[in-house]
Amino acid sequence: MAMLKDAGGTAFDRMLLTMMVEHREGAVSMATAELRDGQYGPAKQLAQSIQSSQSEEIAAMKTLLGTI
Repeated sequence: MAMLKDAGGTAFDRMLLTMMVEHREGAVSMATAELRDGQYGPAKQLAQSIQSSQSEEIAAMKTLLGTI
């Protein structure tokens, strides 16, 4: 976060998007574990939703990273 605080312009954008991708990849990993190992239906449904939405956001952010 300190590096982000000191960044500006394109460097800031690239750092923020990179950090957000990593953050969302962690959420997808946890959701995948719930889908694989979980037993409680509502939690598995939430995990499926998280996996889907976060994967879409990751793809969008990676596209943005490719343009800056």
